[in-house]
Amino acid sequence: MKNLLIISPYFPPVNAADMQRVRMSLPYFASNGWSVEVVMVDEHYTDIQIDPLLLQSIPSDIKIHKVKALNKRWTSKLGLGSIALRSLWFYRHKVNRLLKDGKFDLIYFSTTQFPVCILGAYWKKKFGIPYVIDMQDPWHSDYYQDKPRAQQPSKYWFSYRLNKFLEPIAIKNADGVISVSEGYIDDLKSRYPVIKNIPSAVITFGAFEPDLSIARENQTRFANLLDVRFINIVYTGRGGTDMHQAIIPVFEALKKGLSDRENTFYSRLKFYFIGTSYAPAGEGKPSILPLAQQYGVADHVVEITDRLSYYHTLLTLQQANGLFILGSDNPQYTASKIYPYLLTQKPLLAVFNKKSSAIPILREYGVKHVYDYESVTGININDFFSQLNNHDPEPALYDQKAIKKYSAKQMTVNQCRLFNQVLNRELRVKNKDSKY
Repeated sequence: MKNLLIISPYFPPVNAADMQRVRMSLPYFASNGWSVEVVMVDEHYTDIQIDPLLLQSIPSDIKIHKVKALNKRWTSKLGLGSIALRSLWFYRHKVNRLLKDGKFDLIYFSTTQFPVCILGAYWKKKFGIPYVIDMQDPWHSDYYQDKPRAQQPSKYWFSYRLNKFLEPIAIKNADGVISVSEGYIDDLKSRYPVIKNIPSAVITFGAFEPDLSIARENQTRFANLLDVRFINIVYTGRGGTDMHQAIIPVFEALKKGLSDRENTFYSRLKFYFIGTSYAPAGEGKPSILPLAQQYGVADHVVEITDRLSYYHTLLTLQQANGLFILGSDNPQYTASKIYPYLLTQKPLLAVFNKKSSAIPILREYGVKHVYDYESVTGININDFFSQLNNHDPEPALYDQKAIKKYSAKQMTVNQCRLFNQVLNRELRVKNKDSKY
């Protein structure tokens, strides 16, 4: 059994999107020959919502280490609110102690709190342990460089320059890269030719069926957000103006349908956009509702900027009549949350940039209504709407090979395959060096 140390600053009970890959993989690592320990930041140092139910999915034999972080009340005055920066020194100290016994074969950074990844280069030099980075999002990116300031993330000037400085430290010394998008890997290998030949793999998040059961078993804990008088279509995830291209054709079709006074069906449709802002609860600014107002359909659109707990989100997806997944105008964007949608087997409408990796995956499953910005038409959207005229449509029957291929279990197999490639490559290099 090989030993893997996972660095994931956000981890259950913290309800953060970037810990989901690790959480869903934990039940399957041992059967693939890897014993796992996780190092997280103690949840008391985070300002992200806590969801204790997430702990029900963590195997009881997984060892979890917690580190401290600097108090955000003080560091934010210096513009340093990132959990990665606040915990960096504590991670260094804690993991140094864990690595001294020589027990671990590999370090795995699975997080979007990227600054912590620079410690991989330090630990590799100090202890000779290789490391893999999971690129769930771009780290350093020029995407917002030509965008108006209003569309740029907060503190963009600082974060852009910090990321440009830190990324090469971590990436140039990495021994393997996993990503949800081929484009992310291509960009990194183009930017840093030194990693051109290291093991890499595109591995999306997987479908983790036990989560639906946990949500159903605890449904009495959650308020029902949907109005049963309407046909409810739900999207859960971040908003932003980069999503508008996917939404506009849907709002146009809805507006046209509502203009037909003789057809009352459209008046029964209601869209919900839930958890659209990363801002603290009560501080998020709507990014979808203004677009609905512009198209005159605001009475049929509800935007909830606050993020729900993970299982409240899953339950709401299960309670919906239909689901809507939308993609960014950034061609490298991939929706990591498509699998919970698919698990519900609800009627599904998806609109993405035509280069998004989500489109072939959804089509492989057999989802009927999958379109890109250029191909989607009002007829397509109305065809999807017509499915919902029956309040209790038949569950979608998806391709069984695709279900297995994109399961969390298979995604863990894929991760472990890359881990083994990294160790085998390290062994070959050492053997080659020993000959000279």
